[in-house]
Amino acid sequence: MSDGFDRAPGAGRGRSRGLGRGGGGPEGGGFPNGAGPAERPRHQPPPQPKAPGFLQPPPLRQPRTAPPGAQCEAPAGPQRPPRPGALPEQTRPLRAPPISQDTVPQQNSESAMAKPQVVVAPVLMSKLSVNAPEFYPSGYSSNYTESYEDGCEDYPTLSEYVQDFLNHLTEQPGSFETEIEQFAETLNGWVTTDDALQELVELIYQQATSIPNFSYMGARLCNYLSHHLTISPQSGNFRQLLLKRCRTEYEVKDQAAKGDDVTRKRFHAFVLFLGELYLNLEIKGTNGQVTRADILQVGLRELLNALFSNPMDDNLICAVKLLKLTGSVLEDAWKEKGKTDMEEIIQRIENVVLDANCSRDVKQMLLKLVELRSSNWGRVHATSTYREATPENDPNYFMNEPTFYTSDGVPFTAADPDYQEKYQELLEREDFFPDYEENGTDLSGAGDPYLDDIDDEMDPEIEEAYEKFCLESERKRKQ
Repeated sequence: MSDGFDRAPGAGRGRSRGLGRGGGGPEGGGFPNGAGPAERPRHQPPPQPKAPGFLQPPPLRQPRTAPPGAQCEAPAGPQRPPRPGALPEQTRPLRAPPISQDTVPQQNSESAMAKPQVVVAPVLMSKLSVNAPEFYPSGYSSNYTESYEDGCEDYPTLSEYVQDFLNHLTEQPGSFETEIEQFAETLNGWVTTDDALQELVELIYQQATSIPNFSYMGARLCNYLSHHLTISPQSGNFRQLLLKRCRTEYEVKDQAAKGDDVTRKRFHAFVLFLGELYLNLEIKGTNGQVTRADILQVGLRELLNALFSNPMDDNLICAVKLLKLTGSVLEDAWKEKGKTDMEEIIQRIENVVLDANCSRDVKQMLLKLVELRSSNWGRVHATSTYREATPENDPNYFMNEPTFYTSDGVPFTAADPDYQEKYQELLEREDFFPDYEENGTDLSGAGDPYLDDIDDEMDPEIEEAYEKFCLESERKRKQ
């Protein structure tokens, strides 16, 4: 009893903890003189704690994995002995190896280190090679490119050869100029029957109307083949068969304009392709004069009527695209014949904007189109030469002229009717061109009203600073 009250506070707690960790006396199963578990004989079983309520919590275990090259530090202090019958730590994958007190010599527990197993990732050998075959993107057809020099010898049918060439032009439109001649020569040796020519026309038409970006290139291709294909059977040459194919689609324009979404989409592609044909298909007259196909001009006018008669959003958008594409050329052709068809179309557009139940965005597109037409379709005619340019025939005559201001702050330019009078008054009042020598000496003489006014109105502080500056400049000049 007296021992319990005479000890210092907390003096007996260390003995209680030592009972479970080998830090106490012999009666607790501990190690004398603070020896660690490495000094315990191998056959001796681990000590059993007598006071489990005061056990110290076990140290944190090593991580299951460790990054390559990293070293994990073992917890400082005495190590916990392994449990009897437990599996060796080395059998667990990617676990840091335990510290074996039987194989590691006794060292300071503060510096005990445990090296983890370093898992070396397998080295992946690259399969890239400079001798690898040429790479082509997905969907790219290289058949035509590989066999182009051999013509059509590598193709079993005409349709495959033509289709590969069309796909080639779709992906590389810049190759048209360099490869179209060889293509036409190959067709002249292959297309020798009516059926072959009809098949060629159908392939080009389907490509031009199914791929939006090919409509322009398809029209150029049709124009070139119409002049360079030598076959001309009784059923008609290439241009005549092409116009017959377009007429087949043209005759159902009213039904197509009010059909379902798929039908209208196909109809819109045909309309835009016909517009490209009108701009690119050239017809040579008997006297060598090149003109456009008038039949296409009439057809485009009727197609516009069909689109505006069914004012759905997609129909109106197609009409806007067609007029932006061909509006200026159509209007010039109609004016030459004394027709007012463009005026009627613009009036119909205005009626659609007022009455039709189209979306606000489509109405805005229609109004922008009317504005574009009022500005002559955005065309700027070339002005006359510089010597012949006058304010009457050149609207940009005064574009680069400077802007002046009167004494009241009113701006005026050379385009103003009273420009000469205002400008002369400005020169007399402000004297923009005084006579000075090279050294800055004034030669205008004494009594200049403009300069006198400046001297009289000079602030005293500014005048003093100016005189000081002049004296300083004179002193530096004499030095």
